[in-house]
Amino acid sequence: MSTGPRDSRSSSRSGVGPWTAGGPGPPAPGAGASCARGDLAGALEALEGALAEHGGIPAPVELGRTLLAKGRVERRAKRWRAARGSLEWAAEGFEGIGARLWAEQARQELGRVGGRPLAPLELTETERRVAELIAGGLTTLEAAERLFLTPKAVEANLAKVYRKLGVGSRAELGGRMASGRPAAK
Repeated sequence: MSTGPRDSRSSSRSGVGPWTAGGPGPPAPGAGASCARGDLAGALEALEGALAEHGGIPAPVELGRTLLAKGRVERRAKRWRAARGSLEWAAEGFEGIGARLWAEQARQELGRVGGRPLAPLELTETERRVAELIAGGLTTLEAAERLFLTPKAVEANLAKVYRKLGVGSRAELGGRMASGRPAAK
């Protein structure tokens, strides 16, 4: 039997916490306790459960806080790629709703993760110039001479161009560049 609205201090069964913006408690209290005991696997399990409960509930701050906590635990567990994904998702979510301080915390955690962010899909200036020369019919060696690069550097840039544009041959690259759409698919 319901006695009215939930008290703001109560929490759901899995510990997601009150659905208020910036609630004072952790996003998954079980995760905090597990983490304090050094049980990172248990903390991740609790946070995964909390994320599952976020499902269709429109609580972007709580979702971001849970992702931030998950990213921190993943970082401590040396799961760098997973941590980067959780923290980027959290930062983007916070920025999307204008929660600058929370976004800053997520960005600081991203800095602790290290590594490189995923490469953007647009071509760098060097990649664009290599693509134009190769699409124009030059060989790797000719393009290298024109750009004052080594042939290996031209090949490396060409491989990045192929991946970013989703092409698999010089002929496809030529068609893509001739169409005036060198942006990624």
